[in-house]
Amino acid sequence: MAQTTEIKVRGYHLDLYGHVNNARYLEFLEEARWALVDESGGLEWFTNERLALVISRVDIRYKRPATMGDVLKIETRLTYIGEKEGIINQRILRLDNDKLVAEADVTFAVISAKTPGALPLDGELAERLQGMMHV
Repeated sequence: MAQTTEIKVRGYHLDLYGHVNNARYLEFLEEARWALVDESGGLEWFTNERLALVISRVDIRYKRPATMGDVLKIETRLTYIGEKEGIINQRILRLDNDKLVAEADVTFAVISAKTPGALPLDGELAERLQGMMHV
């Protein structure tokens, strides 16, 4: 199941050609990832544990432009949990016709202020991440 976030395209999102600037899509995707963590109840736990999800790779594929006034639906789902990294798949669709605008696979790790490097995704941390898979 995917968490869904809606964003309306505003003038400040556009480039000189009247399309959403490619860098803005990264902001849209980040907003939706925050919503996933927040809606799954993980934000408070991650904050209390002084943990952070950090992005190590974004593989984004642009399919068609979005323009002023479009309402975009971002579907976000955690699709993979490995030893020290996970993958979140995100799809940006136009709300009015469900056409795919862009799709991204976002690789992340979890870090702690207490220890260097990526943490193993096991134990309670893995349980919390698994919970995000079913928001």
